[in-house]
Amino acid sequence: MSAPQDRLAVECPSCSPAESMVHEVLKEGSGHNTVRCSECGHVHKVQIESETEVERDVIISQDDESFSTTVDAPPAETIAVGEEFIVDSPEAIMLVRITGIEIGPEQRVEEAAIEDIDTIWTRAVDNVTVKVTVNPKEGTGDREDTRSFDVQLPGDHEFVVGETESFGDEEFSIKAIQVRQDAPEYRHGKFDHEGDMVYAKDVKRLYGTDKTTSAWSAW
Repeated sequence: MSAPQDRLAVECPSCSPAESMVHEVLKEGSGHNTVRCSECGHVHKVQIESETEVERDVIISQDDESFSTTVDAPPAETIAVGEEFIVDSPEAIMLVRITGIEIGPEQRVEEAAIEDIDTIWTRAVDNVTVKVTVNPKEGTGDREDTRSFDVQLPGDHEFVVGETESFGDEEFSIKAIQVRQDAPEYRHGKFDHEGDMVYAKDVKRLYGTDKTTSAWSAW
C-alpha cells in the first residue's frame, strides 16, 4: 500500500531488508526514486511500480477512538487479517494491523484481493495502551485490594513473565499475560510460564504482583 509521493513505505537494505519502513523521497526519476530511510538515514534507490492503484477506505482504531482514512494499493494485491502495514493519514503516519476485511454490507472475510474490498478495519500498533491488573504482595493486602491501571508505550515493547516492570509509581512483577485475539502468531491466549514473552501491541491484559514498598499500607 502506498503513501503520498513525498513518502514511501519500502524495505531499507541497511536496517530493515525484510520489512517496509517509512522513507522520504529525495528525488523522483524515470522508474526509480531516490529515498532516505526515516529510521537509520540510509539513502538508496527504489524501483517504482507502474501498476495502477485503487483507493480503499481504512478504519483505524486507537484505544477507545477510531477514525477513517484511505490508502492506495494495486488491485491484485491480496491482504489478510493479522497483517500490518503503514498508513500515512492526515492525523499521523502509523503502523496498523488488519482486524477485519469488509467486501460488502456485513460481509467480512479473512483474506481478499484489494479490488474486492470495500473497507479495511485496522488497529494502531506502533503506540498502544496496555491494561494492567496488579495484586498486593502476599500478606500485605486483601484480594479485594487488587488495582487496575493503563500504561502507554511503544507496540514493540517486550513483556516477559517473571520480570519486573516500572511505570511511574507503579512497580510489579509479571505473572501472566493475556493475548489479544487479533495476534494469530501466538499459540495460546494466555501465557504464565516464566520467560514467556509477548509484545505490547499483542497484549489484552497484564497480570502482576505488586513490588512497590508503600502502595498497600495497612491504614
